[in-house]
Amino acid sequence: MGPIDLANLRAAVEERLAGAPSGAALPDTTRVLVRYALCASVLVLDVEAAEQHAAEALELGITAGQLHEVLALVSGLGVHSLMEGSRSLAALVERRGGSVPEVDETRSALRERLLGSAPFWAVFEAHVPGFLDALLRLSPDAFQGFVDYGAIPARTRLVDPLVKELVSVAVDAMPTHRYLPGLLLHVDSALRLGAGRTEVLEVLDLAAQAPAAPGVR
Repeated sequence: MGPIDLANLRAAVEERLAGAPSGAALPDTTRVLVRYALCASVLVLDVEAAEQHAAEALELGITAGQLHEVLALVSGLGVHSLMEGSRSLAALVERRGGSVPEVDETRSALRERLLGSAPFWAVFEAHVPGFLDALLRLSPDAFQGFVDYGAIPARTRLVDPLVKELVSVAVDAMPTHRYLPGLLLHVDSALRLGAGRTEVLEVLDLAAQAPAAPGVR
């Protein structure tokens, strides 16, 4: 499989949007949160621009708690290293004749305690197959950390779930990231929560305009 460029990425999203209602444009509050998330992400980390968007958000009535929930959400972007790295590493070790610990009773109990039967994890597995098993086998500690940290924005519940999905669409679609498994997962989730084509495509446009990383002093 070749590289995923922005045209490939948009085409994949357009396919997902087939049959979706047109819907309304992004509200100003969602637009500013998306811009804040893009500038605050580790792939840009433009502190000055992020602060400008945060100030605009506060003027629109968005709270500091809501901004920080978006910050916690976008800070999880680094987990994609864990997703792709864990799957790749487990497969590489086994191809070379080595072994990765199996899911024993202790690991199985940990998975049951942390994931249970929540339907989200079946959807997640369909988009990133093999990751949860590889992570659990390679490092139960990392498995627990992944679940615990990822749950923070869901626990605090200060930002509308649809807005969080649209923010996640944006950061996965950034020109410097283009993480298709996560992007399609979040597009599907946004559609289930009532997003229309207009909102999703506007978020893609915002992501495509993400600034270059200026560096941090």
